[in-house]
Amino acid sequence: MLMKIAEFEKLFRLAAGLDVDKNDLKRLSDFLRNKVYDLLVVAERHAKYNGRDIIFEPDVPITKGLQETLKEFRAMDTTLELKPVLDTLATLPPLDLEISEDVRNLLPEIVGALVVAYARVLKELDPMLKNPQTEHHERAERVFNLLL
Repeated sequence: MLMKIAEFEKLFRLAAGLDVDKNDLKRLSDFLRNKVYDLLVVAERHAKYNGRDIIFEPDVPITKGLQETLKEFRAMDTTLELKPVLDTLATLPPLDLEISEDVRNLLPEIVGALVVAYARVLKELDPMLKNPQTEHHERAERVFNLLL
């Protein structure tokens, strides 16, 4: 898992007023693992294009919207641990390039920002939503897959 259930519940509550449980966390952890990996694959491509053998922070495709969500996540006073993120990413095929320390340290915040963005997408798709169900998650995931 990318984070503890209490952190997950807190972020969903703060970001969108949603109630979630450990089943939601399992689903979202798998999804986020894949999205973070997708961002790193693109970052690797950027680094290679620029003739480098290490991925630096500017290589990571952080959009303006995700930058804003990162700021909001930081203001939520929730700190996610790096080790669970790295352990989760280790289950995926290895990248060709090394990840710099600045990118490695940014990963938990990227995960947090993606959780906040995901919760808000759920709420945008259904403003009356209180407790997301499978169909809500499927729609939110389709939105993210179109954009990230």
